[in-house]
Amino acid sequence: MAIDPQHSSLHDSGDVNQSVIHSIASENFVRVAVVSPEHRVADVAFNTEHMVRALHALGKSGVRLAAFPELGITAYTCADLFYQPTLRDAADAAVTALSAAVRESGVTAVVGLPMEIHNRLYNVAMLIDEHGPAGIVPKSFLPSSNEFYEERWFSRAEVLDADAVELFGTIVPVGTDLVFQAENHRAFCLGIEICEDLWAAQPPSGALALAGATVIANPSASDELLGKANYRRTLVAQQSARCITAYLYASAGPGESSTDLVYSGHSMIAENGTPLAETSRFQPHTVWAIADIDLDFLVSERLKNSSFSAAPSPADVRVVSFSLGCGNADSGTDSFYRTFSARPFVPEIEADRGAHCSEVFAIQSAGLGTRLRHLPGVRPVIGISGGLDSTLALLVCIEAMKQTKRPTTDILAVSMPGPGSTALTQTNARSLADMLGVEVREIPIHAAVQSHLHDIGHPDDQFDITFENAQARERTQILMDLANQVGGLVIGTGDLSEAALGWCTFNGDHLSMYHVNIGVPKTLVRYVIEWVATQTLDAGLAATLRSIGNTPITPELLPLDADGSLVQRTEETLGSYDLHDFFLFHAIRRHARPRKVFALACIAFADTCEPADILKTLKTFYCRFFASQFKRSAMPDGPKVGTVALSPRGDWRMPSDARADLWLAECDAIAKQIDQSAA
Repeated sequence: MAIDPQHSSLHDSGDVNQSVIHSIASENFVRVAVVSPEHRVADVAFNTEHMVRALHALGKSGVRLAAFPELGITAYTCADLFYQPTLRDAADAAVTALSAAVRESGVTAVVGLPMEIHNRLYNVAMLIDEHGPAGIVPKSFLPSSNEFYEERWFSRAEVLDADAVELFGTIVPVGTDLVFQAENHRAFCLGIEICEDLWAAQPPSGALALAGATVIANPSASDELLGKANYRRTLVAQQSARCITAYLYASAGPGESSTDLVYSGHSMIAENGTPLAETSRFQPHTVWAIADIDLDFLVSERLKNSSFSAAPSPADVRVVSFSLGCGNADSGTDSFYRTFSARPFVPEIEADRGAHCSEVFAIQSAGLGTRLRHLPGVRPVIGISGGLDSTLALLVCIEAMKQTKRPTTDILAVSMPGPGSTALTQTNARSLADMLGVEVREIPIHAAVQSHLHDIGHPDDQFDITFENAQARERTQILMDLANQVGGLVIGTGDLSEAALGWCTFNGDHLSMYHVNIGVPKTLVRYVIEWVATQTLDAGLAATLRSIGNTPITPELLPLDADGSLVQRTEETLGSYDLHDFFLFHAIRRHARPRKVFALACIAFADTCEPADILKTLKTFYCRFFASQFKRSAMPDGPKVGTVALSPRGDWRMPSDARADLWLAECDAIAKQIDQSAA
């Protein structure tokens, strides 16, 4: 299925706060486009006119660079007409018209044309900025299959014997060793390869990326065959991931000759393995796809990717300075050609979500299964509360026991009701354990906690952090001692989001002997449980799992109201877990600065959260994340599940006494900017 260009719009571009938010967000993205223009074979004037029209329209949408197809000025299928000087002269003249359109539209362009250099004909791509042609790149790999035999007309780049050509009185660099550095955007460095170059065993884009190119443009003319679209889509996405780049693939459309082949105009944009946008195929008119690419993210990924940073940069690269277009300054666009999911850890498409949850559950279960095989005969011991996290952990235990061919009765599930436990959660916990066929013990902690608090002189009516943590530590002590008693392994239940925020009691629920949920963010836990509910044939079990999924998130540590209802809800204290997981993904996985995290959150949560609430929760996130590192530094073993992990032995290494001042100061600066704008 084609991925249509999408964008997220701010509600009201006239609103002061939204205007500031958009301004902040757009600082970190560059808008690019790939175009499959309406064209005719050998009709240079017609082709140029439609390319010019596209440039002007794209400029009004704020596009800064656009890539057009291979040999797009003349059409790719001109065959022996490429020998005709009339056609080549017309193509050269078209460069003048396109240069004028680039200046007027504010869109830098990559275009394709045939070019004679020292009595050889080359298939080239030309970069045109506001000053005219900035550089020329010839095609490295020429196809010689039954359908294509480009070497009949063109020479390979390797025989090029010039490093510059004169065009319109200006010396223009030419070669496959060119990388184009934008003089007005430090992170935008462009490399160019042409069509078949991508299909080669060692595409030029690999060397170009190592030389600094963060964006690769590929003017192409790819014919359409059954199944080729998916292959092409995968190839582009994989190359963007391999090179850690944004990849712009612009392909010729149905205007090419249909004598033996059909061209579909399949153009697309990918970023580090993720498809961002693509055109609809087989359209007789001009089509394009637009995306906002995140260059900050690409640079960040390269900095921490040891395979990329260890690879030597090519020694013979020439860096050419060019001016990246600025789009139409009067466009006033307030949209993003990119979606920002409010739940980045949860696939939005239901079918993808099921496969995602299945994979998460499989990784968790395999990790615990390996640990149980390493410790044969050891019994899993787990505290169950009737909440989300302990439910998922218990389900993982069940699956791990199946994998190790052991009875589920070997699992010891312990319910430890306290002052804040509700009848609903206790009923759900007991029902779940009974239906899963595990051994259950109920050990109330009221008396033990009260005795301990009395021993340390804590007032009976003081329900503070000491009161709460005493319960968590009492439960952990019970589980650890029971594990000693039955020869067991205490299974941790806390999740990734709680580890990020330090929402756990040190030397309490923070500790276990194996932490099965530590790689699963809170927003995903509920969906994994729902997925398990869809897999079971037991209607009672499915109903109980869904009841647990609908239970409010709470540690149940404060005494209940007189009517038995909750007085403690986690998100009323911390802020929304949806927000915190969004922050976790963008601040830790993508290493975005606070300004960017805030702006993207305002766009993603425009329908549900006010900017002031988002900023308040963001400050809570940074405060708690920095302050809680000492807990993560003593984190038990547990499986990494997704792209974000906080184990001190793996993905996240941070001093426990690092200060959050810089990040909080940037949050304060955002608030001041919004206040000043409103004033």
